[in-house]
This record gives sequence, C-alpha cells and structure tokens, in this order.
Amino acid sequence: MGTALLRFAAFFGIGGSLLAVAVPTFLKNLTASKTAEALDGLDHIARRAIISAADRPQRDSFPPSVGLTPAEVPRGTRVKDPPEAWEHLTWRALGFRLEHEHAYCFQFDSSVEPGSEVARFSARAFGDLDGDGTLSTFEVRGERESGKAPRAMAGLLIRREVE
Repeated sequence: MGTALLRFAAFFGIGGSLLAVAVPTFLKNLTASKTAEALDGLDHIARRAIISAADRPQRDSFPPSVGLTPAEVPRGTRVKDPPEAWEHLTWRALGFRLEHEHAYCFQFDSSVEPGSEVARFSARAFGDLDGDGTLSTFEVRGERESGKAPRAMAGLLIRREVE
C-alpha cells in the first residue's frame, strides 16, 4: 500500500510540475496569437510610412490621414471586407489591405506640427476579441524633423492587450 501511495504521489508531483510549466506557456502563446494580426499590421504600416516619407517633400512627409478601416470594429468575430474597403489612397500608398478574415480595424493619422517642420504619424489597430465592447488598442508612431530622415518612434503603445 505504501509503494502505491508513493507512486501516486510521484506521478501527481510530476504531473503538477508539467502543468506549472505548460499552462503559462500555453497562455503566452494564446495571447501572442491574438495580437499577431495587430502587431504585424502596424509593423507593415510603419515601415511603409517611413519608406514613403523618404520619397516625399518634408512638409508632406507622410500619406494623409484615413479613418477606421473597416468603419466598425468586429465584435468577437473575424470579418472579411469588401475589396473597396481598402482602396483609400493612403492604404494604397502604404501597400496595406486585409484580404483575409481579420479581427482588427486600422487607422492612420498624419499631421504637421503648426509653426514647425515636424511631420508625425500614428497608426492604430483596434480589436474587440471577446465581443464585450471593450477595445484592445495598439499604436505605433513616427516622425520626420526638418532636414532629418523619417523614423519610427521607439516603443509600441498598448492598451488592454487582450481586453
């Protein structure tokens, strides 16, 4: 009886140790898979905004602003947009469109600081992965100062990563 109890305790201990390692890894991978679309999209937009600005005059460094595309954030589901959803000149200039089902909407804002020659952009991704009306927001920013090359700002702003 004592040997069986020791085997059970050893089995339980090993199983518990495996779960202690596996569960956090699983949760980390689940979170990464939910945010990959937003992060990949913003990376593409930022890289293309920098490339685009390098070929433009200082004052009009970045493509013009474009509102939320698609116009509504999918609520707890993935959507496929009609082809014309991504035809705005800014999305074309940035070479960005989502032709597959997606869970995030994207927005691009650009501006020139009044009284200066500093052009800025921000690109955002919004998602409502569980459909509760609370949004996850990811944002990347960039700028071009007069006489300097355009650049992405360090860091990524994240609000409610997996809401």
